[in-house]
Amino acid sequence: MVGNNVSHSNKRTKRKFNVNLFTKKFYWVEEDCWISLSISASGLRTINKIGLDAALKQAAAKGYLNA
Repeated sequence: MVGNNVSHSNKRTKRKFNVNLFTKKFYWVEEDCWISLSISASGLRTINKIGLDAALKQAAAKGYLNA
């Protein structure tokens, strides 16, 4: 997404709003392996709340997974 930085004198310059992504490694107990995910901050909160396996199943059902 793009927008403007607005200075005190009301000059406008273009800027980008980047996605809040992290590269994080998780231990997947059900598969007994480590996986590396590029995940947003809200996705990280979801994994902490419902667990990795349930979050992966939910993402697959919604079609968010590439693999």
